[in-house]
Amino acid sequence: MDPRIIVITSGKGGVGKTTTTSNIAVALAKMGHRVVAVDADIGLRNLDVMMGLENRVVYNFIDVLEGTCRLNQALVRDKRADTLFLLPAAQTRTKDAVTPDQMEQLCDMLRKEFDFILLDSPAGIEGGFKNAAVGADEALVIATPEVPSVRDADRIIGMLESMGKAPIRLIVNRLRSNLVREGEMLDVRDVLDILAIDLIGIVPEDDSVVKSSNRGEPLAFGDSSPAALAFQRIASRIVGEEIPFPSFEEEQNKGFFAALKKFFGLK
Repeated sequence: MDPRIIVITSGKGGVGKTTTTSNIAVALAKMGHRVVAVDADIGLRNLDVMMGLENRVVYNFIDVLEGTCRLNQALVRDKRADTLFLLPAAQTRTKDAVTPDQMEQLCDMLRKEFDFILLDSPAGIEGGFKNAAVGADEALVIATPEVPSVRDADRIIGMLESMGKAPIRLIVNRLRSNLVREGEMLDVRDVLDILAIDLIGIVPEDDSVVKSSNRGEPLAFGDSSPAALAFQRIASRIVGEEIPFPSFEEEQNKGFFAALKKFFGLK
C-alpha cells in the first residue's frame, strides 16, 4: 500500500479535530498499519495530551527540521500499540516557525516510514492551516451540525480544493439525534447538501469522549461507546472497507412513530 498523508482540519475551532485525529490514528494502528499522528498546531500543542503521551515528549518536529535531532528521536512510540507513533509540535514557537517547503520536506521523510501520516491541523484559514495541508494527499474535514461550523467548513473545503487535495471527505461530529428531531440541529443530509462532499463518518455526542480526553486514553483503544464505534468505522472506511452508516433517519422515524403511537395510546 502506498503511504497516505491525510490532513484533518476544520474551519472552526472546538469541533473535536484533535480528538478525531487521535482516535483514527489508534484505530488504524490496531488494524496493523504503521501510523504517525503529527501535531501541526505549533504553539498550541494538544495532541500529546489527548494521546496520554505528554510526559514522554523530548523533541518536536521543528527540532527535526532544524537538525537538532533525528526523526526517530522526536517520534514517540505509543506503548499501547506497537505501530502507533506521535510526532509532537513545538509549544514555545509560533506558527511562522515552519515554511510550506519545510512541511513538505517533513512529509516526505514520514512517507518513507509510515503507512498513514495524520496531520492534526490548526483550526482556521491562516498560515498554520496552509502549512499543515500543503504536504497532504487528502483531507478529512470536521464539522458539527451547526450553521457557523458548516459555514466555516465550506470555506475550508474551497481552500483544500484550490490546493488540489483529493479526496476531501466529511466527518459530522457531535450529532444529537434528539435535537435533530426537534429541529434544533441540522440533519446530516442538510449538512451534506450544503457542503457537497462525501461523508465518511458520523460521530454522535458522547460523554465518554470528554472522560477519555481527560484520561489521555483515546476511545478507540477498546471502549465500546457510540463514539468509539464511530471512530472505528471511520478508520475502516479510510482503508476502503464498505461499512454501512448508522441509519439516523430510521432512528428519527422510530422516534416520530413512537411519539405518534403514544399520542394515540397504541403499543
